[in-house]
Amino acid sequence: MQSDKPALPRPQNIDATTVASFGDEWKRFDQSDLPADELQAIFDRYFSNFPWDSLPVHAEGFDMGCGSGRWALLVAPRVGLLNCIDPSRQALDVARRALANIPNTRFFNASVDAVPLPSESQDFGYSLGVLHHIPDTQAAMTSCVALLKPGAPFLVYLYYRFDNRPAWFRAIWKCSEIFRSAISAMPDRLKHAATDIIAMTVYWPLSRLAGLFEKLGLNARNLPLYYYRNSSLYTLRTDSRDRFGTPLEQRFTRDEIRAMMTTAGLDDIVIAEGEPYWCAVGRKPHRV
Repeated sequence: MQSDKPALPRPQNIDATTVASFGDEWKRFDQSDLPADELQAIFDRYFSNFPWDSLPVHAEGFDMGCGSGRWALLVAPRVGLLNCIDPSRQALDVARRALANIPNTRFFNASVDAVPLPSESQDFGYSLGVLHHIPDTQAAMTSCVALLKPGAPFLVYLYYRFDNRPAWFRAIWKCSEIFRSAISAMPDRLKHAATDIIAMTVYWPLSRLAGLFEKLGLNARNLPLYYYRNSSLYTLRTDSRDRFGTPLEQRFTRDEIRAMMTTAGLDDIVIAEGEPYWCAVGRKPHRV
């Protein structure tokens, strides 16, 4: 006897609260006010090890978790077709507006495990600052690799677990987690206010102090927020909102990232030595 009950939907590898949080973030910080030279500098750091020269002519690839579309703005002109994927409709609307004048982009409102693209159809892929906000990061990475053709590269940036930092640095981060837990549960308007205050009273002075130390010839690399020493207030506000306003955040060591990439089916893995930590590229191997 056939049941007339509807089939239960397949569980998706997403956290709905986090997806909604990012939709709100990119609606507020659509990156239209980010200076072009600063965007380019950030992009260059993320893509420092990406093998552009190995891509085929008119390569088709994907931006997993495209958010505001800021990376797609610089990737799309270099390839044949870029598939921009995000589970947040709000975020995807922001990306559509940002990329309105770039015709070789397509948009998919989908979770990482439900992308309507054929397996082994993509010449490259990347996911920057996204997979650590997904409940099962390993499964998410495996889903990304499944979309790649044999030989195609995949670039990923995952939050690091401060494995290259001193113990006191890690202790500061643990203390900051208390604030993140409280702020990320706030209503959107209060969340924005709180993270803006943090940007102006913590991010700005500490990043500028690190920059001053560097100009004086002192080693400032282990100072908190050194990475932001040259960043605009707009970036500080964006990243403060990202850091303290996001409900689900996971962090990984360099070795854990390498192991996840290997398990996902990548080899020839190269992890960049510089900031942001950790940014890694691997390839889907050719079949023997």
